[in-house]
Amino acid sequence: MSTQQLFEDALNLLQEMIATPSFSKEEEEVSFVIEDFFERRHIHTYRRMNNIWVKNRHFNPEKPTILLNSHHDTVRPNSGYTRDPFKPEIIDGKLYGLGSNDAGGPLVSLIATFLHYYDREDLAYNLIMAATAEEEISGTNGIESIWTSLTPIDFAIVGEPTLCGMATAEKGLMVLDCVAKGKPGHAAREEGINAIYEALKDIEWVRNYRFPEVSETLGEMKMTVTIINAGRQHNVVPAECSFTIDVRVTDKYTLEEALEIIRSNLKSTVTPRSMRMRPSGIDMNHPLVQSARKLGLNLYGSPTTSDQALIPVPSVKMGPGDSARSHSADEFIFVDEIRKGIETYIQLLDNVILKKP
Repeated sequence: MSTQQLFEDALNLLQEMIATPSFSKEEEEVSFVIEDFFERRHIHTYRRMNNIWVKNRHFNPEKPTILLNSHHDTVRPNSGYTRDPFKPEIIDGKLYGLGSNDAGGPLVSLIATFLHYYDREDLAYNLIMAATAEEEISGTNGIESIWTSLTPIDFAIVGEPTLCGMATAEKGLMVLDCVAKGKPGHAAREEGINAIYEALKDIEWVRNYRFPEVSETLGEMKMTVTIINAGRQHNVVPAECSFTIDVRVTDKYTLEEALEIIRSNLKSTVTPRSMRMRPSGIDMNHPLVQSARKLGLNLYGSPTTSDQALIPVPSVKMGPGDSARSHSADEFIFVDEIRKGIETYIQLLDNVILKKP
């Protein structure tokens, strides 16, 4: 199949996906669209809940396996939209529509890449293509839910809008719910212990502390207090103040190590919501990274999280589109970005996946 045909099929699929609402946990219809796309090409599909995956025709269990993965769920359109978010329109080279950039463009580009290699017998690796759910909410019914159903994966490419640069590492995410305790009293008298003031001491530590170990690819760890709640009456000293910390963890610390450091320095109780979104990445000498260098791709460490955090093997994050457009009003992707995405993925993998003569 020619690159032009792959591009046209990918573009048509993306327009069909845009026209099919696929909010997180409500992706059933779009999963049927993707499933039908493969079955019309006589490619056997595997399904678990709203996750669809396929294998290359000459899949060999004795070969190592590469996972191509991206998500088909979207956030809900924000109030700033001036266009119908579910009406795919191409205007001045831009394809508008909810999910066009995040992550429909990367997903259909990876699907086209999979089709490019599907029938080939000269591959040094197997390929699995997985279109998965619940990425936007870090849900448990996405890539995690099918991981044990996949053949053991050696490494993965996660499709996200990165302007086709390669994120060789990604910060993990740990959200901490903290509670500072005080003692109630009347605000007019010198009584009680103000939980807000107790919380402020801890918040100031969060604001000023710097983790000593700095990652070569991801830089410093980052902590940000994002929510605070306390008090119900103006004349009562609050006995409790809760606040939330967003912690972006680098590969220099495990989530457990970061949590222990924070707990040992805060007086407040500290409870993590999850310990799932771990830092991830790949060795800089990996063949995939070496191939990216040959192509002159931008290599960087990503401060944002994706399904890469839930993939327990070496991985990179890359794809067409721009993360700055993700979740924005009147979301779009340049049509030519999809073409470039397909070409870049294929060039990248050609240096890795084809058997050497």
